[in-house]
Amino acid sequence: MRIIATDVGTGTQDILLFDSGKEVENSLIMVMPAPTQVVAERIHRVTKAGKALVLTGTIMGGGPSAWAVRKHLKAGLPAYATEAAALTIHDNLERVKAFGVQIVTEEEAKRLADSGEALKIVMQDFDLYAVSCALSNFEVRMPENYAVAVQDHGNAPDKSNRVYRFELLRELIEKGGKLEDFVYRPEEIPQAFTRMKAQADSLLKATADINTRAVFMDTGPAAVFGALTDPAAVQPSIVVNIGNGHTLGALVDENRITAVFEHHSSRMDPEKLQDYIIRLADGKLGFDEVFEDGGHGAYIKEVPGFGQVRSIMVTGPKRGMLEKLSSPEIRQEISKKLHFAAPFGSMMLSGCFGLLAGFLEKYPETQ
Repeated sequence: MRIIATDVGTGTQDILLFDSGKEVENSLIMVMPAPTQVVAERIHRVTKAGKALVLTGTIMGGGPSAWAVRKHLKAGLPAYATEAAALTIHDNLERVKAFGVQIVTEEEAKRLADSGEALKIVMQDFDLYAVSCALSNFEVRMPENYAVAVQDHGNAPDKSNRVYRFELLRELIEKGGKLEDFVYRPEEIPQAFTRMKAQADSLLKATADINTRAVFMDTGPAAVFGALTDPAAVQPSIVVNIGNGHTLGALVDENRITAVFEHHSSRMDPEKLQDYIIRLADGKLGFDEVFEDGGHGAYIKEVPGFGQVRSIMVTGPKRGMLEKLSSPEIRQEISKKLHFAAPFGSMMLSGCFGLLAGFLEKYPETQ
């Protein structure tokens, strides 16, 4: 059995091609620029050329891609977008229009592109064609099984997407907090997870002629459950994924996420992060504190107390925030339990291994 697992972040997209007929360590891997970075670069080229821009495709990860659109508009150049693509910029289409983006139909977008009035850029988180081309250059064919993780804030046009994201996370933790609660087959994706649903629809459309099996997860839980496959992970465990865009910490006990916080990595520092880790486990980290500091928030259902935590697993491309500290800079109570997770020897693929675990959870017959 072969599965391609893709963990889509803000800085990179991490891709693992797993083959059950080989050792896991012999899996093929790629760590490439994130789709939002790729799209942003394409928009910058359109801006530099002084051309109008038309966005098509689906809702995808924002940040760099959305900032590039704003920069294009500030340059005095026209920008058009279909409704689906415009949702990348903001959940409220009236806000998108206020920025200066002109909303058009799919037919109008095609006319603008075909006539040369505007240069077209397709918005999507998982580019099946690009991945397939990269692998085919090495005589590797694409599998029929897929697992994709994106960070989904949900659709909240009239409220903070940070607040709404934590409402969604809280619901899943209250549901049980197990791996099975965070992984979905395409038909199981809740309507609230618009970004995840868009990628599922796009993938199934592109693979309509084959018997595709697929699962989808949020990047946070994917990284958490992937890091737990490291042999050093002994529960109760706190898993911290320090990504390029976001830092998520989760307390896991008996394979259940029971508490979580999430912040922007740019707003974190070693001292604050260590404080958050300890207070999360002690049940003393509140939503309002994290939210008012610019983060997404925190939610605690149940915790054992920091003294009962047996391992602190740190992963993610920005893990140097803790890994590069000198001994005096690391709090003693943390240093005794600290491990830098590298499941199957690959630190950047924690999310991919969480996706693999999720795929096998949903399709046990493939094991």
